[in-house]
Amino acid sequence: MKHYSVLKSEALASLCLKPDSIIVDATLGYGGHASEILKQIPNGHLYAFDLDEEAILYSQKRLQQIGSNFTIIHANYREMKEKLAQYSVSKVDGILFDLGVSSPQIDDAKRGFSFMQDEKLDMRMDQSQELDAKKVINSYSEEALCDIFFHYGEEKKSKLIAKKIVAKRKEKSILRTLELVEVIKEAVGANYFYKYHPERTIFQAIRIEVNEELKSLHQVLPDAISLLKKEGRLCVITFHSLEDRIVKQVFRSACEVDEVVKNIPNVPLMYQPKMKLVYKKPLVASEEELKENRRSKSAKLRVIERVMEDGQEE
Repeated sequence: MKHYSVLKSEALASLCLKPDSIIVDATLGYGGHASEILKQIPNGHLYAFDLDEEAILYSQKRLQQIGSNFTIIHANYREMKEKLAQYSVSKVDGILFDLGVSSPQIDDAKRGFSFMQDEKLDMRMDQSQELDAKKVINSYSEEALCDIFFHYGEEKKSKLIAKKIVAKRKEKSILRTLELVEVIKEAVGANYFYKYHPERTIFQAIRIEVNEELKSLHQVLPDAISLLKKEGRLCVITFHSLEDRIVKQVFRSACEVDEVVKNIPNVPLMYQPKMKLVYKKPLVASEEELKENRRSKSAKLRVIERVMEDGQEE
């Protein structure tokens, strides 16, 4: 299994792991980050979330070779607070998110994530869910498709592409990835297609819609922040501007002084921000990492730390 964990050393260093740390890996995947975390917390515990059953089975075996102090939870990370409560966990020392699609998922032809291989349209992280890429492409209205392509893919030619998809599917259903790529090419013309590669943005948009990625991220970040102990850290690795914008905005908001007392010279402790940014600018992949893995190019790591407990006034 070929899998490369992006920004691994930076993420591990940012978590400030201790032997007894309680850590959450919100995106277990194939266990690249999780296995390194587990090595560093022999007296602690790792709680890991994932929707992909294949990834869970692989990571289970990988982590068992290191220790038994871990729990894998088959659930969407937006259920993190609720699921951890079932294990009587209300506070943790660190949380890691490595967003996006892992290399094995992209490279696995049967998953339908890649626009470079002839695959069935799928793109589900959770293979048990009903909604997949085929359903999105063949049943969503032209307006809905245009909206998804524009907002989730930031694609300038969204309207043309949505219109062409609806016209083509009237002739026959669009079932395979390369069929969809060809429809996109017909919609925008060869010059635009080969210059801007809109298939990348369209596939990203469909994947986000199928897996509700941005909705889940919006929902989970405030919960993740609330789970941190004092000095606990939340680390998030993003791979495109939409994810990064959400993380940046939530982190900035958590670190700002309450608007009510913003202009007071000496802000009372109870109104001071309970979080701080660890890095003013996100960390990005080193030149060495970029040589090893080109998919690291768009990765950004943002980190936030709790400096005061909720309700702490002195």
